Amino acid sequence: MRLRWNETTMLLQLTIRNIAIIREVQLEFGPGLTALTGETGAGKSILIDALGLVLGARASSDLVRSGTPRAWVEAIFDLTGLEQATDLQAMLSAHGIDLEDGQLILSREIQANGRSVARVNGQAIPASVLAVLGARLVDIHGQSDHLSLLRADRQLELLDRFAGVLPLRNELARLVREFRAVRRELEQLRMRTREREHRRDLLRYQVDEIARARLRVGEEEELVAERARLQNAERLASLATEVASSLDGDEFAPLDALRRAVLRLEELGRLDPEQRGLAEQLREALYTVEEVVRTVRTYAESIEADPDRLTVIEERLDLLRRLKRKYGATVEEILAYAEEAQRELAALETGEETIAELERRADELARAVVEHARELSARRRAAARALEQAMSAAMRDLRLGQGAFAVAFEQPDETGNEQERAAVCGETGWDRIEFLIAPNPGQELRPLARVASGGEMARLMLALKSSLSEVDETPTLVFDEVDVGIGSRSAHVVGERLWQLSRAHQVIVISHLPQIAAFADRHYKINKTVVNGQTETAVHHLEGEARLEELAAMLDGIPVTPESLANARAMVERLERRKLQLVGAGTGT
Repeated sequence: MRLRWNETTMLLQLTIRNIAIIREVQLEFGPGLTALTGETGAGKSILIDALGLVLGARASSDLVRSGTPRAWVEAIFDLTGLEQATDLQAMLSAHGIDLEDGQLILSREIQANGRSVARVNGQAIPASVLAVLGARLVDIHGQSDHLSLLRADRQLELLDRFAGVLPLRNELARLVREFRAVRRELEQLRMRTREREHRRDLLRYQVDEIARARLRVGEEEELVAERARLQNAERLASLATEVASSLDGDEFAPLDALRRAVLRLEELGRLDPEQRGLAEQLREALYTVEEVVRTVRTYAESIEADPDRLTVIEERLDLLRRLKRKYGATVEEILAYAEEAQRELAALETGEETIAELERRADELARAVVEHARELSARRRAAARALEQAMSAAMRDLRLGQGAFAVAFEQPDETGNEQERAAVCGETGWDRIEFLIAPNPGQELRPLARVASGGEMARLMLALKSSLSEVDETPTLVFDEVDVGIGSRSAHVVGERLWQLSRAHQVIVISHLPQIAAFADRHYKINKTVVNGQTETAVHHLEGEARLEELAAMLDGIPVTPESLANARAMVERLERRKLQLVGAGTGT
């Protein structure tokens, strides 16, 4: 389904403070094509750098405006069409980010010491997450940027979208994952017979040894405590007896003294009612002491030396120590080891049947993987031919000569049985592809990443984006210096292509050519001013006569003459008629 600007996400507003020569600017964006024009050095590329920062690019303290403690950038996106971007929605949900009235607000603060803070809807997130999110929202095409279209994996994804084979590719990925899991399980089970028997015997011995021990959680602590009592039985009995005797041994013992004192306090309370509470307090103490005496006497009578029991305990503790050295630091770990060993033993004892079943399943999966991979490859190759034709036409339209575009395929030879073929198949299939370009007739086709010219690269990206516009889901496309190296004869076709591209995406372009800027639906002029002795970038939204004057200045320089103004007006009127023709022909919708 073709994405349109009013059905998907787009950049609404960009606010920049204290970035390089920018003190503060705010740009409002809308659907369609936006042009940024101005003199060299006015700060146009700084605007793109600032946008890159808020999309997760590497932050540097060098970008902070001199004399200020920090720089700040904020970008506001409209996500009212998010139902068409479930992957973006899932990404936001995974990081606990809630949308506010369908808007997504990205911000980045860079301090003068180099530290930076990234936020999404006010929530702090790692810059790496911001970069992933930003790449889904905006694709910046500059002369020195690492463009997403240069990556082989991205090229394959775009080809698959162009071919409409993403459901087939997803199913192949699922089959490949299951096939690999089955193969791993088979490898684990296919141990040599002697090794398997040795392992089986060892596990049986270990399981039996632990089972015979009849371990109980908490048993060791109980045994240690009992051993301590038996080892000190005589001393414990002596201490308990001595305590009881010292408290209640004769008529002068503390217990008798307490009893007498209670009787005296009761008499005192009868004579002085205000002191009755004293007798009650002391009586509580008397009860406590009497209870202690009874308890220690009972304890003393229960203590009994038992050498035989002590020997049994020592042997049991020695067994526990040996088991802990072999199977775990605690009884709980020993029992857990026994459970795992029992599971492995059961798997070994049923291994032959399992291996046979897994071999059958591996054969089935291998057949399915090979069938899906072959179909995927065939459909890719058919789509590649269509893409090559579209790209060649786009290159001609963009005055890139009579060069050629090709999709190079590389895949392993179809040798070996189905399992061997399936084993070398990745989740995206057998194919390894690369976009190749020959800018001029007779030149050798080269990988897109090796095309050196910055301007040529920008226009090739424009050609690719135009050809793939119906399948590329990045909503906002930014082209920096797309007109480098082209003259006025070619400029209008570049502008026309950008405008056509903006019917399916929001497009922002930095340009020095009036023929491109005149196609824009929204036009900003960037220029430098001096305020209080400091250079600043100023941004002006141009409409009506102000826009015509800027286009006239771009056409014929300053001062603007009536002739250049008339030429600008005629150019705008001519391009507006051309837009209507494109819409009527169905190429601009």
